[in-house]
Amino acid sequence: MYLEYWGFKKFPFENVPDPEFMYYSHEHVEALARMVYAVKRRKGAALLTGDIGSGKTLLSRVFIQQLPEKDFEIGLITNPSLEPLDFLKEVLYQIGLNIRTNSKTELLAILNTRLLENIKKNRSTLLIVDEAQLIPTDTFEEIRLLLNFQLNDKFLMTFVLIGQPELKDLIRQFKQLDQRIAIRFHLNPLNADETTKYITYRMEKAGLNNGIFPSDSIEEIYLYSEGVPRKINNVCDLALLIGFSTKQKTIGPDLVKKVIKDSL
Repeated sequence: MYLEYWGFKKFPFENVPDPEFMYYSHEHVEALARMVYAVKRRKGAALLTGDIGSGKTLLSRVFIQQLPEKDFEIGLITNPSLEPLDFLKEVLYQIGLNIRTNSKTELLAILNTRLLENIKKNRSTLLIVDEAQLIPTDTFEEIRLLLNFQLNDKFLMTFVLIGQPELKDLIRQFKQLDQRIAIRFHLNPLNADETTKYITYRMEKAGLNNGIFPSDSIEEIYLYSEGVPRKINNVCDLALLIGFSTKQKTIGPDLVKKVIKDSL
């Protein structure tokens, strides 16, 4: 709607995990480096936590893009609220095996065979579980058991568990699983300076080089959003829409305050 008015080629503040719009704060860079290290070194399990809207899902998509397909077989589970048997079936499905048996013994044997085949091909098997705080208690135990698949002191499968802060406390209840998480990182919100750079970066990626959010407007956005990317996106997107409908030249602080007030 407002693309042509402001001069954008794409919508700059969509809340979808599009790797093209990934802004690399120092924390995002570190989180990405830790996850890549965990997978390439076959560390068993890694844990990434962050508040709602902090960019965890987008970071996971960028993470996947950085892993060469020839070297990694990757499964992605985005709805992990599954009981152990269904979770095991989903693991197999995500790595390309649509198995219909309900025998856990058979499922584990098939998985073990696939993992060994990948090792022979010098491929690593990676399973990313998003929204991992939704994993049922019994399924956490299943994940611990899956980490028993090892060969020559190396894990045959690496898990990357991504979720909200409470995931850390959930995992602590399973000491053996907790001890196998080699890499941990908590993704914090952006600071004030990063918020400015984030907004500028996304607008430039969308095709606009001229700043239409003055510094006092960005300050209002930061105070409201507390540096959470999803909240920044919501305010900026609506401000651009209202600015277009009222024929503004820039997005002033009064307009930002109105958008925020309407959002409360």
